[in-house]
Amino acid sequence: MTYETVNLKEKTVVGLSARTNNSSPEMEKIIGRLWQKFYSPEIYANIKNRANQKALGIYTDYDSDENGDYTVAVMCEVTEVSELPHETEVRRIPAGQYAKFIVKGNMLTAVREFWRELWNMDLNRAFVCDFEEYQNADPENAEIHMYISLK
Repeated sequence: MTYETVNLKEKTVVGLSARTNNSSPEMEKIIGRLWQKFYSPEIYANIKNRANQKALGIYTDYDSDENGDYTVAVMCEVTEVSELPHETEVRRIPAGQYAKFIVKGNMLTAVREFWRELWNMDLNRAFVCDFEEYQNADPENAEIHMYISLK
């Protein structure tokens, strides 16, 4: 897989999160429920000051690496924090150096394949914060920018 190394500024994000583990049989259900709840009328539509229309799938608070527990979050970037919809939280994507990958295709398949390939790559990962930035909402022809934090 090819990527470019980019330096990102800190991003402030608002949304929902949960703890999980890649070996948990519930992992996909936990992530799926977060996305469903995020796009419910009471959450997404009520997030004020969205910086853009892009949704973010975020992986952070790693206990160790891809084998340990981590926090998964579904959020969007905001320009400033004001009143938050019920059950949402504010987080920060830290500034730093990231490997940026671009994946395209069926949303679910492309994301699954990306992570499977990434886990087999020799990449100097920091395990601080990784995220998926969905450029569109087309499930069959998605473009997703994947950012992996580097040491």
